[in-house]
Amino acid sequence: MNGQLVSQQQQQQPVGPAHRDPQIIARGMELLVEMRELCTSLVYAALVTDDGFEVVRLPGGETDGSRFASMASSMQALGDAVARELRMGESQYIIIASDNGHVIQLRVPDHPLVLSALFDDFETLGKGLAISRASAAKMSSFLTAAS
Repeated sequence: MNGQLVSQQQQQQPVGPAHRDPQIIARGMELLVEMRELCTSLVYAALVTDDGFEVVRLPGGETDGSRFASMASSMQALGDAVARELRMGESQYIIIASDNGHVIQLRVPDHPLVLSALFDDFETLGKGLAISRASAAKMSSFLTAAS
């Protein structure tokens, strides 16, 4: 009985870096799929680590996941540095807008992960931001409960 309890506790502990943890990967995929179900204009989404590793991404699209993860973590670091330099407080999110859509990127609260999502131009910025914020908050709650 004690062996089973220890085994269950070990299964709930993170197994190393987030991009290699099967529980974080599975929960991340669930959240990205949920985002797509809530917002059909979601073209691409990924959960990446602060140091540039892809944790999980939605299947499909022509994007190189490793390259995107690296760019997303660099953008987040740059946004954080700008906010610090200008004494604006904590960076909340980054938006890149173009003729064909927009990227919304934000940190998962209290964890070294970043959620980045590309929406096509049929989506309002407000809806994309609301869905992204809710998903990042859910991921944060999951990670906090798992630790």
